[in-house]
Amino acid sequence: MADHIVKSYDEQLTRLRDTLLRIGGIVETALAEAIGALMRRDAALASEVVRRDAEVDALHRSVEDQAVRLLALRQPMANDLRMIVGAIRIALDLERVGDYAANIAKRAMVLSQLPPVVGVGSIQRMSRIVQEMLKDTLDALGANDAAKAHSVWERDEQVDEAYNAVFRSLLTYMMEDPRNITPCAHLLFVAKNIERIGDHATNVAETIRFIVLGEEAEADRPKGDESAFAIVEPPAGP
Repeated sequence: MADHIVKSYDEQLTRLRDTLLRIGGIVETALAEAIGALMRRDAALASEVVRRDAEVDALHRSVEDQAVRLLALRQPMANDLRMIVGAIRIALDLERVGDYAANIAKRAMVLSQLPPVVGVGSIQRMSRIVQEMLKDTLDALGANDAAKAHSVWERDEQVDEAYNAVFRSLLTYMMEDPRNITPCAHLLFVAKNIERIGDHATNVAETIRFIVLGEEAEADRPKGDESAFAIVEPPAGP
């Protein structure tokens, strides 16, 4: 951000960006801990992730309040206007990431009370892609790096492909043994939450491009979610 004649204006813009990065750090940790709680069957850690979601909500409101004050009092133009409008968009996406991380943690609490089930490993592999996307998105935000943001945008299709694979495998496990239905149904919700986090990370990447370059995405993002059309054959009889 360019320096302004009024020092307090620069300070307000810096505070706005810092609040966004603080939200990003919290939700990044929340996602990692929610997945960790799922893998380790750690209900206490999952409960802590759910509890901290209120902090994200409060910071989201703080971003909105700061942005509204800046718009009303400073009448920003050009880069500053894009930054402030973009901050509102990014805060909403990050708040949704926090919600999905809390949802994963809630499922982890339930699954910790059920017998272990196959399929958790594929969830972890999918989550690694999304966690890396989220990390790179936040790095791009902190550095005003449109190229790095674009690399996140390009990876959204990988998440969809991973989700398709998880979806099919979990349906197969459910058909093979009715005892798998309840835990696998919870894992299906977890997988969908992870997929949606990938979507929100991609939204943030698009907004970073808008802030830095003043351009919206030139094309529709690559998509590969085929779960709505998936057909899984039942296992062969004896």
